Amino acid sequence: MKVDQKGHTITIRDTQGNVNSFLMTVTEQYKSFEKSNIIIDLLMHKELSLNDIKLFIPISKQHKKSKKSFVVVADDFDYNAAPNTLTIVPSLLEAHDIIEMDEIERDLGF
Repeated sequence: MKVDQKGHTITIRDTQGNVNSFLMTVTEQYKSFEKSNIIIDLLMHKELSLNDIKLFIPISKQHKKSKKSFVVVADDFDYNAAPNTLTIVPSLLEAHDIIEMDEIERDLGF
């Protein structure tokens, strides 16, 4: 797992190659990330299933309750099949753009 902080956002990149162990590591270390927006970088995974993505729903819901953004980055994925409770985008640039829009909406009180 590699963690990069850029302003008010933390990007967590999977370097293990196993979605389940990566999620366990993120969950265990969540307290150190909870005050920032989070981007989960799963770009190294070329064969992500819908079930792999759904594993992130509980931590996403928990994070969004604290008024912070949680975005999963995965390419080569059927975004139409993704649950509405998760924000999934194909690139890191789009993830940062989504977070910026979320920040603006929160600042405006939406």
